[in-house]
Amino acid sequence: MSAESEAADRQTEVIPEWKREEVAELAELIETYESVGVVSIGGIPSRQLQAMRRELHGDAELRVSRNTLLVRALDEAGEGVADLTSEIEGQVGLIGTDENPFGLYRQLEASKTPAPINAGEVASDSITIPESDTGVDPGPFVGELQQVGAAARIMDGSIHVTDDSKVLEAGEEVSAQLANVLGELGIEPKEVGLDLKTVYADGILFEPDELAIDVDEYRADVAAAAAAGRNLSINAGYPTDRTVGTMLGQASTEARSLGVHAAVESPDLADELVSQADAQVRALAAHIDDEEALPEELRGVEEAGNAGADADEDESSDDEAEAETEPDGDADDESDDDDADAGAGLGDMFG
Repeated sequence: MSAESEAADRQTEVIPEWKREEVAELAELIETYESVGVVSIGGIPSRQLQAMRRELHGDAELRVSRNTLLVRALDEAGEGVADLTSEIEGQVGLIGTDENPFGLYRQLEASKTPAPINAGEVASDSITIPESDTGVDPGPFVGELQQVGAAARIMDGSIHVTDDSKVLEAGEEVSAQLANVLGELGIEPKEVGLDLKTVYADGILFEPDELAIDVDEYRADVAAAAAAGRNLSINAGYPTDRTVGTMLGQASTEARSLGVHAAVESPDLADELVSQADAQVRALAAHIDDEEALPEELRGVEEAGNAGADADEDESSDDEAEAETEPDGDADDESDDDDADAGAGLGDMFG
């Protein structure tokens, strides 16, 4: 190799100091945070990008640089993180955080804001002009609305969109006319923010569709799985610290029920056995309709009650009969004489 070619090679290997410093700072970001991702920053105005960076401060760090320097820093970081280099294309940046990838994705999605769409852009979602009173005075604008596909007419002195009108499908390019109409109506059909392309954490690469989960649905699924696992543990007789209490209570109830059913003599079951026997005897007596079938002590209570009622009835009958047979005057005289004789007899006896 000639001296000239060697000098040329040495020249190509020389890297400016500012690039070395930039790569070192990018490498430090990669090594500092537990999760490192690549975000798309295309279409975000510089002012909004700076505002987003400030909002992330304390939670995440965003670093934008030349793609070649980003690739060099990722390559130098080693295996795993280097896989992010495939996402370095277009307008991108590196983001680092100690949040888990799911938390980072939710944070970036929540930070997005509505923005107008420009002519020539491709719509990520379909665009619909809603039914409304536009507030625009009658004029050429009604024709512009109709030309972009909106149902529009003049009503009550202004231009109205009479039905929700889809004017563009997802993936289609926005025309200059549609962009003007949407701007006139103040419709901002796109969201501006950092789009997460890939995240590396704990040796795993996470794609956006893997991170876009419904937290409430996920929580419900976890709760349902926990309940199913608990039931499986109980039904299989496999005790754990979370199920042993329930299993002991269930076993105690089943043992008590078995003891009562088998009439096992036990102080713990005596009250239930006696109550059960009493109920069975009463049910049997009621079924055969025979008072003799009742226990003697129960029959005695009923007979005593019946005897008392009969005695009261007989005494009442005797009083009525006596009142009917004795004349009023003679009865009083005889009563007075008997009282006098009885008093005299007592006086003689006690002096």
